[in-house]
Amino acid sequence: MLFQFFHWYSPNDGSLWRSVSERAAELAASGITALWLPPAYKGAAGADDTGYGVYDLYDLGEFDQKGTVRTKYGTCAEYLESIRCAQKAGLHVYADIVLNHRQGADETEEVEAVEVDLNDRNRTTSPSYRMHAWTKFTFPGRGVKYSDFEWNASCFTSTDCNADAPGEPKLYLLNGKTFSGDVSTEFGNFDYLLGCDVDVYNAAVREELFHWARWYVDVTRVDGFRCDAVKHIPSSFYRDFFHHLRTHFGKRELLGVGEYWSGDLGVLEKYLADTEGVMKLFDVPLHFKFMDAARLGRDFDLRTIFDRTLVQENPLAAVTFVDSHDTQPNQSLESWVADWFKPLAYALILLRAEGYPCVFFADYYGADLGEHSLTSHRFLIDVFLDARRRYQWGDQHDSFDDPRCIAWVRTGNAEHPGSLVVVMSSADASAKRVQSYAANAQFKDLTGHIDGQIQTDAEGWADFSCPAGSLSVWAQV
Repeated sequence: MLFQFFHWYSPNDGSLWRSVSERAAELAASGITALWLPPAYKGAAGADDTGYGVYDLYDLGEFDQKGTVRTKYGTCAEYLESIRCAQKAGLHVYADIVLNHRQGADETEEVEAVEVDLNDRNRTTSPSYRMHAWTKFTFPGRGVKYSDFEWNASCFTSTDCNADAPGEPKLYLLNGKTFSGDVSTEFGNFDYLLGCDVDVYNAAVREELFHWARWYVDVTRVDGFRCDAVKHIPSSFYRDFFHHLRTHFGKRELLGVGEYWSGDLGVLEKYLADTEGVMKLFDVPLHFKFMDAARLGRDFDLRTIFDRTLVQENPLAAVTFVDSHDTQPNQSLESWVADWFKPLAYALILLRAEGYPCVFFADYYGADLGEHSLTSHRFLIDVFLDARRRYQWGDQHDSFDDPRCIAWVRTGNAEHPGSLVVVMSSADASAKRVQSYAANAQFKDLTGHIDGQIQTDAEGWADFSCPAGSLSVWAQV
């Protein structure tokens, strides 16, 4: 199980890396097997930057740049110690990396560019003209330590950083450049996302990014990468990126997980094929199913909850999740799953055989955000994690025959005996007759929602109940 150890509004007090060190053993004991940590390098907004406004990939909180030495999450030394503590506890650690763009340039350059329609990047809206762009990155606080590569206009395809017209929401395609191919076709071409768009077709840029990745793995010893905004980067780049790293580091697996934000299963399947399966993808279609189920309640057909999802079609490639920093309230991709459905959604990713599930920090610990505070669901998530550890074995049998009440069974095996029956309802309190594959056995609801025990008959059948708009997790005792 993967655990996303941050949310968008994590405090910018430099405490996160220390918190990872303090909580790693506890999370490992709960059943978590890996941590996804936020971008560790210096962002353009300094200590206020979540890490997605990339400035210097080599500054992990070590140099006085952008008004701070530490990042939002802490210092370089604290980051490396948090990884060491997590791995000592038996957890894998995956680093969040953002290779699509740069922000916060140190100097301007005079460039030639054309304006491009933001809603149709294949259409230019002006003749070519000269302008001063924030495209030169010299990293004066770091100098040439770790790398002497300086970024300039030749390293980017486009930019929104026109020093002559600050604040204007315009996109400028730099002279001699074209937008990358093999990217999302939204807005005609979705190569550009923000800031200075990195040109990964530039051979020097490509080698520098490969060099940085080798350096990063050597220094941090992370076990893989969560790759941000992959639909804005040519699929061939990440295919080659992971092939290069896995060849360089020999037998190290270096897991890759890509964030391709699309609810279209066909788009995700094409990306997996184009990248030759070098990474898993977050199951965004499933997330949208959860959001719709929470919004529609009894009017949503639970029998269809996995239809046209990645976990249904390609479970080995699917990272299943309920919410993330991107989907929480007030974010550009806001699609928050309502609290009443959160336990049902987590049961659907944690208590089934398919997929690689991810638990979100704010769903587990909660978050004090004033009027937008987020609720902790830790008690039930811990119940699910414990049940997963004890009962994730054997066959899985679904009883998806009612639009408002579904159930499934995990049968256990010789090494891990004991059946588990999960029943959930999106409407009224329900009882579902289920074959548990455990004859004359006693079952208890681990959630505590239903008191007492249930006795199965000689063929393993019984009526397993759950509360209205909730679920029960019946374990053989």
